[in-house]
Amino acid sequence: MRIIHHPVLKDYSPRRKVTIRIDGRDIEAQEGEPIAAALIAAGVKVFRYTRKNEPRGIFCAVGRCTDCIMTVDGQPNVRTCITPVRDGMIIYTQKGSKDD
Repeated sequence: MRIIHHPVLKDYSPRRKVTIRIDGRDIEAQEGEPIAAALIAAGVKVFRYTRKNEPRGIFCAVGRCTDCIMTVDGQPNVRTCITPVRDGMIIYTQKGSKDD
């Protein structure tokens, strides 16, 4: 699910493969790519649930909204669209709002 050729951006260039864990499941990612990109490439579409249990995923992809926030390495409210992947990250789908 990665874009290999893009008319404006440079062609895709693979990076070092690393492993991150999302809700107890290991997925392969590429070091330095945004967490959200790795999750989307792995087929993950829901990143958090609102207080009303509404699913949210990536929306703006530039760090302005909070739809992509997740708990990363124990820290809640991490904007996954602008946070780079590191090997061994532990990520959880966030429940509730960013202020809960």
